[in-house]
Amino acid sequence: MATEEIRRWRGWTKTFGLTALGSIAALLGFVVLLDPYGARVQAGQSARPLMDLNQRFMYPQLVRSGAFDSAILGTSTLRLLDPAILSQGLGGRFANLGMNAATPWEQIQIAGLFARKTAAPKFVIWGIDLPWCEADATQEERRLTPRPFPPWLYDDAYWNDWAEQLNFTALEIAVRLAGHRLGLVPPRIRGDGYEVFTPPEPSYDLARARFHLYRGNDGKPSDLAPLTAPEAVTPEQRSAWRFPALAWLDQALAAFPAQTRRILVLPPIHGGALPREGTVAFQRQLACKAQLGAIAARHGAVIADYAHLSPLTREDANYWDPAHYRLPIARRIEVDLIALGRGEKPPADPALHVVEPIR
Repeated sequence: MATEEIRRWRGWTKTFGLTALGSIAALLGFVVLLDPYGARVQAGQSARPLMDLNQRFMYPQLVRSGAFDSAILGTSTLRLLDPAILSQGLGGRFANLGMNAATPWEQIQIAGLFARKTAAPKFVIWGIDLPWCEADATQEERRLTPRPFPPWLYDDAYWNDWAEQLNFTALEIAVRLAGHRLGLVPPRIRGDGYEVFTPPEPSYDLARARFHLYRGNDGKPSDLAPLTAPEAVTPEQRSAWRFPALAWLDQALAAFPAQTRRILVLPPIHGGALPREGTVAFQRQLACKAQLGAIAARHGAVIADYAHLSPLTREDANYWDPAHYRLPIARRIEVDLIALGRGEKPPADPALHVVEPIR
């Protein structure tokens, strides 16, 4: 009797194991067939419809497809720039590859992929936010955010891609992609990476925006007036300032061919989020901008600097929150960038400081 029970138990275990392996193989086969992240996409092939909002997983296939010769890089502060408008104005084929809260390290990964996989990059428009100037920006613990990041989609190896997709998230996106193929589910992000992630403009509420703008200051507007006397900074303190992430930027810009036009954009965050003029933080930001200017000069890049007090950054009604401007501001920036990309002077605007023309 005991022997019969053992035999039955072994038979059940074998059946269970084979069923489990079969189920795993079927699910992996489904994911591989649908290829939701476009891991198989190569130059000349179309990227898959973008069915997830995590841009870190969705955008590498846009680069590898070869469909775009120009890119917008950075964080959400540049995600409202419409690549279709820039393509029409500058003649390139733009993709917006900006990623929400992307760290400098994450931006370097997508920039490196674009440099390697694009035959003749025409334009690179790169948003440089305040984190690029932080002293610890290159520390290991600052390289990633709580958002998952897939380094296997950014390397040049393919053998490791499929095992990484054996998870419920990949299965969920594959199901969405199947639904799209059947005409049941629309893409989550436009095929060139563009998405209006802010609320609809008709819903804009200035009082609510001010709540977000000032909640970090006890609900009160920040004092934007310059200090009557700048805070003291000794030469020793000044010489100790370091901006290590800018070395990454320098190397990344050098990876593009000489003919690639490079525009570095310092986005127009709200004035209350900028360092107050005269403070140590303000002086340190100026030092960072100076180093950024030297890097731009080495690579024939132009800097479009909106990150200073101006009528644009002082006006609460231009913003949803301290980091995110509204769509009309994005349209305004696009006009400036098109002019700069053409080698022209943009419309006179105190909101824009231009440093170093494109060579």
